[in-house]
Amino acid sequence: MQSLPITIQLFSIVGTLIFMAFIARLIVRGKLREEYSFVWIVCAIILLVFSVWRDGLTQISRLLGVFYPPALIFLMAIFAIICFLVHLSVVNSKLQHSIKELTHEIAILKKEVMDMQTPGTMVQTNEKQSNLT
Repeated sequence: MQSLPITIQLFSIVGTLIFMAFIARLIVRGKLREEYSFVWIVCAIILLVFSVWRDGLTQISRLLGVFYPPALIFLMAIFAIICFLVHLSVVNSKLQHSIKELTHEIAILKKEVMDMQTPGTMVQTNEKQSNLT
């Protein structure tokens, strides 16, 4: 019976290390920004701690008064997901604001280009330049 928990422990340690290597690879390739990688690295470190420290979850759940230790995992995961979703909502709002500003700037530049390409406008511009000289 003792070999089964050790096998699961080794499997979870190896899986966590592979996950950390995957995150590092995404960062190096530029597919994952550093600000988002921090969250995933912290999650991987927490998984690694609980993989190495077998009774950690049980002790922490007793300390917090949680009757069923795996329920603590779900509680922490739900909390982490909510925090991450709030962060992504803030980032999304900033991006929408930036897109709106850029759209306005493009519209203004298009109008200016159209005004410059209109023949009547060019004549007025040339007349103003000739009057200045």
